Amino acid sequence: MNVSDVKFGLNTFGDVTVDAAGAPVHQAQVIRDVIEEGRLADRAGIDYFAVGEHHRADFAVSAPDVVLAGLATVTDTIRLGTAVTVLSSDDPIRVFERFSTIDAMSEGRADIILGRGSFIESFPLFGFDLAQYEELFSEKLDLFAALLPEEPVTWSGELRPPLENQEVYPRTENGMTAWVAVGGSPESVIRAARYKMPLMLAVIGGNARRFRPFADLYRQANEQLGNGDLPIGVHSPGFVADTDEEARELLMPHWLENRNAIGKERGWGPAGPDEFISEVRHGALAVGSPDTVARKIADAIRALDLNRFDLKYSNGPMPHEHLMRCIDLYGTEVIPRVRRILERED
Repeated sequence: MNVSDVKFGLNTFGDVTVDAAGAPVHQAQVIRDVIEEGRLADRAGIDYFAVGEHHRADFAVSAPDVVLAGLATVTDTIRLGTAVTVLSSDDPIRVFERFSTIDAMSEGRADIILGRGSFIESFPLFGFDLAQYEELFSEKLDLFAALLPEEPVTWSGELRPPLENQEVYPRTENGMTAWVAVGGSPESVIRAARYKMPLMLAVIGGNARRFRPFADLYRQANEQLGNGDLPIGVHSPGFVADTDEEARELLMPHWLENRNAIGKERGWGPAGPDEFISEVRHGALAVGSPDTVARKIADAIRALDLNRFDLKYSNGPMPHEHLMRCIDLYGTEVIPRVRRILERED
């Protein structure tokens, strides 16, 4: 791994935030705030800004490509992508067309991460059968991979009519990068290698080191397939403030509210402060001062030999102004520290 080549990103789901009085902010304002956060990330020199797709009340962004199109017109250098595009409940051709359009608007800065998503609301919303959860993603990813060469496409599957020598427009000027997001399935890791797509590991709980077998499996598969070295990235939650104490104090109530709301839907037991502190100390949460967060990110990069690290900086209804401070610290303080740590270790 060349330390200077490691890239750093930020991810948000457009979590519905609260104002200074603790009242929920309108989803429309949250979307405008995400635009402001992306602009700040660009000014702070961050490499990637990725927006998630959800179709539920606690996340404002259901059409991340539209948000990214807006960002394409007000940013200069940052790459713009998704975290993730729920390909299972979308049309691969329309997804490609939308992102090739964003690529044109941003002069080649569009990036896309394809996944199943961790929520299922889009399936009934768009008329898809959850019983076909695996088949939908597998077939649609196969079609999307067929579109990437940007040549006439002849393709057939089981769930949609075939394509015969079909052209798809607009074409990109320099190609499109499509990552595959994986939460912990060896089959998904192998599939990413088979399509020669970079791998994005969702490390949202527990220590990053437990994902080393997936990183090794991906590299072994690429070697056997003759793919060369394809990038591996990690998407992981965290929050930066001026001190460790401030970061924990600000984030904990919002993290617990988000975790317990989702946990109630999924049958998990309630979490308390002890679980939050455990995740900060030993798990995936990179929370604290710039020094603390930099050390944790550097450890994850070394543990998995990563090419990219994305911090999911929105974790529950944290007020917008605290998110802005987090973004500024991440770009101006954390990333330079991570690079110095990695260079010293080299």
